[in-house]
Amino acid sequence: MTATTEQCLPYAPAASGNEIAAIEWPTLGLTLATYGSWLAITASYGHLPLAVVASLGTVLVTLHGSLQHEIIHGHPTRNALFNRLTVVVPLSLWLPYARYRRSHLAHHIDARLTDPFDDPESFYWTPEAWTRLGPIRQAVLRLQQTLAGRIIIGCFWRIGMFLAKEARAVLHNRNHARRDWIEHLLWCVPVVLWIKGICAMPLWIYFVTIVIPANGLQLIRSFAEHRARTTMRERIAIVESSWILGPLFLFNNLHALHHEAPMIPWYRYNARYRLERERLIAENGALVYRTYLDVVARYLFRPHDTMLHPSGRIPPEPNPKIAAGA
Repeated sequence: MTATTEQCLPYAPAASGNEIAAIEWPTLGLTLATYGSWLAITASYGHLPLAVVASLGTVLVTLHGSLQHEIIHGHPTRNALFNRLTVVVPLSLWLPYARYRRSHLAHHIDARLTDPFDDPESFYWTPEAWTRLGPIRQAVLRLQQTLAGRIIIGCFWRIGMFLAKEARAVLHNRNHARRDWIEHLLWCVPVVLWIKGICAMPLWIYFVTIVIPANGLQLIRSFAEHRARTTMRERIAIVESSWILGPLFLFNNLHALHHEAPMIPWYRYNARYRLERERLIAENGALVYRTYLDVVARYLFRPHDTMLHPSGRIPPEPNPKIAAGA
């Protein structure tokens, strides 16, 4: 890698720093509302139809995941510990915040975007790694290059592959995996006690009807965010005019803007995007979708891209000292 994950935070916004408030009250308010609504909805299990509880619970767990993503980038205050505590309670149960943070910051090393090894959120493979996969795994991965496959299969596959990888990390204690998982499991205790003890909801029902569908919703957002291209900015897509899923994803659909200036709070993305729209589209090679319906129409049953990265790996950036003969 060309940088460490810790060097990726904080990002400075593209313009002056006057977008950053000392306390972002809308984010704090939304966080409290999300947890409060989750408590109310899960407590309604057995009193409301499961379809209602599951649908609303799915939305809230998805929104909580979006809030975790927001907090990773230095929101809603200037106190990192306080920010972390606002979202560390794992409503999804399967994803430790510390592991997600480490992985996502590695993804934000923009020079390595879409690289099969250096970008943890890449769906591309090198030819050598691809040939080592068995035919069944290759077929399952190919299906996930369509939006339907990504949602239906990927919502299970992503969790299973993540947990298998994390089991190996814990075994060898890579990147403080044991510490992160112990902390995560401790934070899971109040969630499990609430679901089982207070709400009398079986954990398998919570996981199958709420957590898995929420993961599927999040995979809609990430499905077409990136494409392998030579120029870094052309690897980052934009989904415009998304007024249903956009708020649920805290406007991370304006993804080119997010990678450029992740320190802008979610509630200012649309205004900033309107100001920067022409430049962002010019720089990303017009990799723009009108809405998520546009993504559905193009890729529901058709592959978003090839499985193999077109150049195998992202070429490393030249060392400026070497290039200058230093």
